[in-house]
Amino acid sequence: MKQTSAGHSTCDEAPGRVVPVVDPRRCEDKGPCVEACPYDVFEIRKLTPGERGALPLLTRFKVWVHGGRQAFVVRPDSCHACGLCVTACPEKAITLAKAPGA
Repeated sequence: MKQTSAGHSTCDEAPGRVVPVVDPRRCEDKGPCVEACPYDVFEIRKLTPGERGALPLLTRFKVWVHGGRQAFVVRPDSCHACGLCVTACPEKAITLAKAPGA
């Protein structure tokens, strides 16, 4: 990893080849991924009824306890695979994976 002139960490990976994947069974809306990402890849938002309904019962309860919000990858093409989000996530809910079609 190297530092940019703005002090942001970056890596040699071309944007969009690797993307973060948030495990909705683990995410508890703590938000350090949003703060850690220098490329604005994440946002925290309330789950839709459909997203909530697709989760296992225990996970739906956990999401409810944590305010019904989770992290979402909204700009995967901006990811430079620096891994700062993975390191910042206290629930270990984020992994990096090869982007589909990359």
